[in-house]
Amino acid sequence: MLQGCQLPIACRAISYWKNLSLPYPEPGIRLIKQGDIENFNQQLTTYRQQLEDAVANLDQHFESLKATASEQLGSLYNPADYPVSLVGLFAVEWDFASVEPPEYLLRLNPELYQQETARISARFDQAVQLAEEAFVAELSKLVGHLTERLTEGVNGEKKVFRDSAMTNLTEFFTRFKSLNVSSNAELDRLVETAERVLSGTEPEAVRNNSALRQQITTQLSAVSATLDGMLVDQPRRKILRGLRGGVPA
Repeated sequence: MLQGCQLPIACRAISYWKNLSLPYPEPGIRLIKQGDIENFNQQLTTYRQQLEDAVANLDQHFESLKATASEQLGSLYNPADYPVSLVGLFAVEWDFASVEPPEYLLRLNPELYQQETARISARFDQAVQLAEEAFVAELSKLVGHLTERLTEGVNGEKKVFRDSAMTNLTEFFTRFKSLNVSSNAELDRLVETAERVLSGTEPEAVRNNSALRQQITTQLSAVSATLDGMLVDQPRRKILRGLRGGVPA
């Protein structure tokens, strides 16, 4: 289980987990490609050790922090409000769960096995819908933010345009290609179009070229309009069964 985001390391672990996986319609479970499991396990192990080290270091100063709180709070200070130690209160834990019906069930009760197979198949169909909705929503947000930043203000003034408005999109393109289940041709086309619009273009060139900004804004506005329609009515799709690893967290 990945629990808690009170510390930056835990937040980074959760972000890494979500960026490398797709949603699944059961709490705490996401789908990860089998080929990514080894790297995922190594990175999460690193995060876990970093978190343990950070908590141990903080725990060494915990008594001093409680003493400071006591001075500041006076009679409002209650020692019972604070744990004796911070060790063990924060954790990065994970497991690899199977989302396939157990083989023994096929031998013991073929009918129940088929029911479980159908149930899991339906879950994967739901997972596809969740993945599409997440991709469409994220792409819509990123494209909308970039076009808004490139559009001149009411009086023609330029808005603040940071490199991240473009780099966040290019990072999305990479993640989409890695995780995409190829279930929605329209979404694939929109991602390809947006990527083509920005291909070979550096933020600095966009920042200093009004004609280029206008060109990008016009092309991405068409993408944004289609995405808005998809957010309203997004059909259920079928998943390609090659993406089957379950990771509860």
